[in-house]
Amino acid sequence: MSKNILLTSPPGVGKTTVIERLIERLCDLKPMGFYTREIREGKNRVGFSLMGLDGTESILSHTHLVSPYRVGRYKVDVNGFEKFLDHLDLLNSPSSIAIIDEIGKMECLSHKFQKIITQLFESEKTIVATIAIKGGGFPAKIRKRKDCSLIHLSKENRDLMPKRLEEMVRKWRQ
Repeated sequence: MSKNILLTSPPGVGKTTVIERLIERLCDLKPMGFYTREIREGKNRVGFSLMGLDGTESILSHTHLVSPYRVGRYKVDVNGFEKFLDHLDLLNSPSSIAIIDEIGKMECLSHKFQKIITQLFESEKTIVATIAIKGGGFPAKIRKRKDCSLIHLSKENRDLMPKRLEEMVRKWRQ
C-alpha cells in the first residue's frame, strides 16, 4: 500500500505552488522539509533558493555562484545544500510528514541528499515529494518505488490537487 506521494509534471505546471498550498493545509500536522523558490533578477530566473518549513533559507543554485557543480546554466552550491540538510535534520524530526521539493538533478548532486531521501522512504514517515518527470539515476529509482503513488500534475488538475493530497495524507496518518 502507498504511504508516499510523488508529484511530477513538466516544468512550469505548478508543482511548487501545489506544495506550498499543501503545506498551508497541513500546518496543524507540523510537516517538516523544504520547498524551492525561483530567484529572479527582473524577468530572468537566475537561480533557486531553498525554504525550510522551519523558516530557514539557503541558496541552492545561481548563475553567479562559484562552484564546480553545474546543471544547465546554474552553478549548484552542494556544500551549502548539505549544511541546510544538516540543519533541518529530517531523519530525526518528530514530524510524521516530510515535504521534499524536489528530487531533481540539482539536489541529487549531493550524495548526502540521496542517502537522506532513501532513509526517509524506508522510515514510517509519510513523504510528499516533487520529482523530475524524466531522467535516470536516483530520481528514476525513487519513481519506481512500490510504496509511492506517482501523480502527474497538469494545468487541468493542479487547482484541485492540494485538497486531494491533503485528504490522502490525512487518511494515511490516521
